[in-house]
Amino acid sequence: MRKHLFSMLVLALGFFAGSANIVYAEGTHKAVYHVNYYGAKHQTSTLINIQNHINAIGKEELDLIVVLHGDGLSLLMYPDAIGSNKMSEGNAENVVLARIEGLKQQGVKFQICRNTIAGRGIDMSDLYDVAEEDIVPSGVAQIAILQSQGYAYLKP
Repeated sequence: MRKHLFSMLVLALGFFAGSANIVYAEGTHKAVYHVNYYGAKHQTSTLINIQNHINAIGKEELDLIVVLHGDGLSLLMYPDAIGSNKMSEGNAENVVLARIEGLKQQGVKFQICRNTIAGRGIDMSDLYDVAEEDIVPSGVAQIAILQSQGYAYLKP
């Protein structure tokens, strides 16, 4: 029994020691990050995860898209826009905006659900740096489309 436990321990240590030398597959890695939740802390954590993803793989090897719908639009909503629409918070403040801008400069795309914009009465001027080409008909449909194109689904 002890011999068996010792063997398991050696195997486990070998596994964890080897994980520090991970070699990622060559070629472009594609991932879609799904954001449909309120909470500045949670959303900021997601932005940090995205940056960590870029740091681990390299921006040249990544095709990252963040799809926002429902409550997730609060990430790009200015706080002073609350009350003029059906959103209950806006988190587009300086620290968050700096993170978003940094991610965009590294090639991360942000796609926004047209259904949420219409359904919650959101004016485009209430959102940070959203152009017409960033709007998709449906956030959930866009996620499914991206998955069918080989994008890994991530919802931190």
